[in-house]
Amino acid sequence: MDSYLVGGAVRDKLLQLPVKDKDWVVVGARIEDLVAKGYRQVGKGFPVFLHPETNQEYALARTEKKIGPGYTGFVFDTSEKITLEQDLFRRDLTINAMAESRTGEVIDPYGGQEDLKNKILRHVSSAFSEDPLRVLRVARFAARLNHLGFKVAQETMELMVSMVASGELDTLVAERVWHETEAALTSPSPQEFIRILRQCEALKIVLPELDALFGVRQPEKRHPENDIGIYMLMCLEQVAKKSNDSAVRYATMVHDVGKAFTDQSKSSSDSEHETLGLSLQRKIAKRLRVPNEHANLAALVCEHRSKLLRIESLGPSEILNMLESLDALRRPERLEKFLLACEADAKYQSNIEKGEYPQRDYLTAILKEFSKLNFESLLASDTQNSPAKLVRNARLTIISNKIAQLAATNA
Repeated sequence: MDSYLVGGAVRDKLLQLPVKDKDWVVVGARIEDLVAKGYRQVGKGFPVFLHPETNQEYALARTEKKIGPGYTGFVFDTSEKITLEQDLFRRDLTINAMAESRTGEVIDPYGGQEDLKNKILRHVSSAFSEDPLRVLRVARFAARLNHLGFKVAQETMELMVSMVASGELDTLVAERVWHETEAALTSPSPQEFIRILRQCEALKIVLPELDALFGVRQPEKRHPENDIGIYMLMCLEQVAKKSNDSAVRYATMVHDVGKAFTDQSKSSSDSEHETLGLSLQRKIAKRLRVPNEHANLAALVCEHRSKLLRIESLGPSEILNMLESLDALRRPERLEKFLLACEADAKYQSNIEKGEYPQRDYLTAILKEFSKLNFESLLASDTQNSPAKLVRNARLTIISNKIAQLAATNA
């Protein structure tokens, strides 16, 4: 019985990246052999074991055979006769099909080291096409490794296109699609996930609302790139420089979904695309089972983004209503996430490319004054009005004063 470090740990070690998780494959063993050594069996599809001391995952070497549609339509052979090379052959990409022995020797039967050197994401074999989830995995790896210069091999892209055309991606379940999407959103280049999915025509299957944005024109005065889909990718790239939070990146990704279905030449397009955008966001969140934190933040960005962009023209009530909707006083961390997503959008419509984002300073100054309010003296000064009305009026006065200060500064 021999065990080998496999997959991502070997890849990341060779790339000199931090190794987060270590997975092992065991050759020449049976289930009872591992159980006898104290390993704890987990998993339903095939035997995976947790090491009794390190809790790292150990799986019996296996082969797989396609017997049905989708990523679950496989049967596995985990007999003790399965070789390491056979186990590595079933893996998705050559850079993930390497192993390392206990002595540090790298076993690389399918050219993974060469593809690492050339920065290529290439499938191991034609069996790649049997698992539709691998299309999303390749896009995720592209998002993770794009900053290092990695590209998808042409033959792999062609295979992905044929997989999409076959209808195999229709079998993917929501949880798996979201798992890959969220993992891509936390990668260094989340925009590459969307770009690769669109290139292989998978985006229209898994996120049709985003696919519909590409090719939709909008006024060049506000958007020189003149394509909402490209603009969305630019915003994703920008927000990735500011925040690693997947909720912030998700909100940025879906903030403009309503624009694909509204007339961007009309002056009323902002309110129309926000209303439709909220509806489409709910549809996405329900279909993919997006976490509430992500969905709620996305809705707030969609609803208030354009108002924040023109905050200097808003009245006191509009600003206060926005802050109350954001629950900014009780949840300052959500306000910060909201501002990060809005800032990524504002970069291409204002002076933020010069490092300026006055909206943040403006709201922060208002909230600072809110925190100074003495509620006891405020309530004691007026016994005729309700406490809620007194507090609201005091906050409106603060905002009015800030508006006056801003006007004087800009005069």
